[in-house]
Amino acid sequence: MTRLTSDIASRFAALTLSHLGRRYPFKMDLVLNGPEDAREPAKHHPIFHGSFDWHSCVHGWWQVMRLTRLFPGLPEAAAIRERADVMLVPDRVAGERAYLARPMSAGFERPYGWAWLLALHQELARHDAPWAAAIEPLALDFAARFHAFLPRLTYPLRVGTHFNIAFALVLALDWARTRDPALVDLIRDRALHWFGQDRACQAWEPGGDEFLSPSLCEALLMSRLLEPAAFADWFHAFLPRSAQGEPATLFTPAIVSDRSDGKIAHLDGLNLSRAWCWRAIAAALGEYDPVFMRAQDAARVHIDASLPHVAGDYMGEHWLATFALLALE
Repeated sequence: MTRLTSDIASRFAALTLSHLGRRYPFKMDLVLNGPEDAREPAKHHPIFHGSFDWHSCVHGWWQVMRLTRLFPGLPEAAAIRERADVMLVPDRVAGERAYLARPMSAGFERPYGWAWLLALHQELARHDAPWAAAIEPLALDFAARFHAFLPRLTYPLRVGTHFNIAFALVLALDWARTRDPALVDLIRDRALHWFGQDRACQAWEPGGDEFLSPSLCEALLMSRLLEPAAFADWFHAFLPRSAQGEPATLFTPAIVSDRSDGKIAHLDGLNLSRAWCWRAIAAALGEYDPVFMRAQDAARVHIDASLPHVAGDYMGEHWLATFALLALE
């Protein structure tokens, strides 16, 4: 299976650095409250106005900062740090927070962008620099939104796009475990309520524009919340024929027919995020579990299907390297 190397890291870092500050095209998540809101994206988002949309810019920053930490000798490392020194500063964070405080912004980037901002803060805290301290007020804003939202979410969001709640909670849980025990408890309570009794998943996926597997994201979240033996019991009830490679759709990479179509290009992300899920699930189950080799093989074929296509068309290359990093690391 392909592994993350310094050469791959350098290619990813160069690709993402090239569009973190690219202002156009940009897809705004904006409700106009009046004519004064009709401003260019950088006026609304002093930090996260590149990479086609807000959440892609956030996880683009996560990606390059993580690569810089994992491979400090990257040729791109100095440029990344210099850009962070300019962008990840309190004044710009205040502008991002002001956008959240606007009327009609309560659902802004919920929950995908919320979770990626927490992941970015978690990564920045691993660096010897002031960036995490600058971002922290924004992270706390989004943590507060999780606290308010999760008790009100009667039914889980199982779609394979940005609204998927299991994926968001995997990222949020990592952040909360070092900073917010009450949020950890809330995530565990809601996840067990929504998913704890799920059995015999049919895995009717993928949808035509999905970049996440609802089935595997759910399993990944449960692997982070349950003890190993309890997770194995839950998983084998959830996907009882997984050792036989069924449902086949979960073991078969998605076909991407048109990588210039932003929605269809999501399917490359599905292949990469499935690989990430399968590798993590295999690790949680352990090498003696009958699903272990099936999961490892599934991860490999999904990586092989989409890793060559991380770059080539901006509809994919503004975000796919982040999911490739998840899959490879």
